[in-house]
Amino acid sequence: MTAMKRLSILLGLAVAAAALTIRAQNGRKPFTVVEATIADMRAALDQKRATSRQIVEQYLTRIGMYEDRLHAAITVNPNAIALADERDRERQQGRIRGPLHGIPIALKDNVHTTFMRTTGGALAFENLVPPYDATLTKNLVDAGAIIIAKSGMTELANWVAGAPTPMPGNYNAVGGQGYNPYDPRKDPREATFDGRPALGTGGSSSGVGTAANFWAGNVGTETSGSILSPSNQNMLAAVKPTVGRISRYGVIPITADQDTAGPMAKSVTDVAIMFGAMESATPDPNDPATTKCTPAPNRDYTVYLKRDGLKGARIGVPRAFYFDRLDAMPEGNRGGLTAAQKKAMEDAIAVLTQEGAIVVDPANIPSIAEKDPTNNFVRWTTCSGVTNVKGKDQDCSVVLKYGMKRDFNKWLASLGAAAPLKSLAELREFNKAHEKAGAIKYGQSQLDISDEMDVDGDRARYEADRAKDLRLSATTGIDAVMKAERLDAMFFPGASGAAIAAKPGYPTVIVPFALVANEPTPPFPSGFNAKPGPMGVSFSGLACSEPKLLSIAYAFEQATKKRVPPPEFR
Repeated sequence: MTAMKRLSILLGLAVAAAALTIRAQNGRKPFTVVEATIADMRAALDQKRATSRQIVEQYLTRIGMYEDRLHAAITVNPNAIALADERDRERQQGRIRGPLHGIPIALKDNVHTTFMRTTGGALAFENLVPPYDATLTKNLVDAGAIIIAKSGMTELANWVAGAPTPMPGNYNAVGGQGYNPYDPRKDPREATFDGRPALGTGGSSSGVGTAANFWAGNVGTETSGSILSPSNQNMLAAVKPTVGRISRYGVIPITADQDTAGPMAKSVTDVAIMFGAMESATPDPNDPATTKCTPAPNRDYTVYLKRDGLKGARIGVPRAFYFDRLDAMPEGNRGGLTAAQKKAMEDAIAVLTQEGAIVVDPANIPSIAEKDPTNNFVRWTTCSGVTNVKGKDQDCSVVLKYGMKRDFNKWLASLGAAAPLKSLAELREFNKAHEKAGAIKYGQSQLDISDEMDVDGDRARYEADRAKDLRLSATTGIDAVMKAERLDAMFFPGASGAAIAAKPGYPTVIVPFALVANEPTPPFPSGFNAKPGPMGVSFSGLACSEPKLLSIAYAFEQATKKRVPPPEFR
């Protein structure tokens, strides 16, 4: 544990006695941050039932109490209380910066902050304080947010170690392994008894701290699943935006083709508020993709949150692969749901019908059901690990391994003199030299296969694979079924639709829905009583369709209200 982290935790403990709940004036009900929404906090602040300082103190107390069990944060902001005091003074003076004024938010630790280190979870960047803030960091601060912490993540967004020893989700060399608050125990199975969690935390953007009420919401980033999966696994709502909707400037990349940041919180309303605050009012000259979508008026997405948002909405259910196994697929890549998962999703589909949606079932995705293996999305995997080194990568997409080298080296160059390394090759050498310090517990096969790419020499192969990615995911994929069936959204179980929506950069909104049995393969040993894990439902659409998706997701959330807090961390 770093000195800064210890300092922050001790700070939280120091205020514990005074900040467990806020005793409001005039006998009103005490205010607690536990399961409080952003709207709840804003109301408490407006009504003078709480101050930002008191809210921050409560969160720091919870971090101090539970961080050692969950590893939700890599760094806690030692200036959080001072920032809260500043926001309180501004409020007293009648100056409200924006919709998040005085609200504590965490950033994934690959998002630049000049006032805190940004490590990406990598030892090589353990002491990196970037020379510039990410655009989204500026936007959140301008909206009044208090950046309380940098959250845990899978190291470098899970592009470090693939086969033969893939890195577990939410592990990094700086902060260690993160744990799921719905079952914060280690996996007891002999083959995976290395400290990883019994209940996965999902993806590389930790939703752990938001679920356990360490902060109001957190910013995640996704290349393929790292906003949706942790939100699914931690019973959170989230928006995985259209690529370009939120600027990526100042975010450690994998590939600009698919990378995006997005909000994660406990309700659709909260992520709608955060989403508007994260988006820039005008295109960011540092990220050309930000010209793609037009922001909502005043960047206010809460206007789309309609209780009747499902009425008349055409929603497709892609049964093939996402619900039902495809037996013709290779072993381990056949899809389908367990009995418990399928029951939960059938219940969710019934809600759609009850709320007036037009459910098109089945609405199978052509490239998923395609029998020709050369035109089947499921068979066209992402090149990963030692099994897909050069010469063994003919049947997979090189887009991520190529993009990592291209965009990671550009990012290092943007750091100027602050960069501790100058290239991906230097990072690999650093990791090998610091292996005993824990730099590469699981190896670095993803970094290796990226660094072997020639950005100039392999451009034609990259462009061909990128074109195939788009054809199978969009043209003969999501586009084809949505246009044929005139759909407003696709309905996916949990985060299962992340990969196909990620390649064309399409948006998805996920909503908490159920707790289902945790039944891994191979099973847990006899006597280990696995606790149920969260499972949400997600709605995906075409580019820039976030307003419609938020409307649908909100109506579903309000009809169900299924989120429950993790029992041990209420």
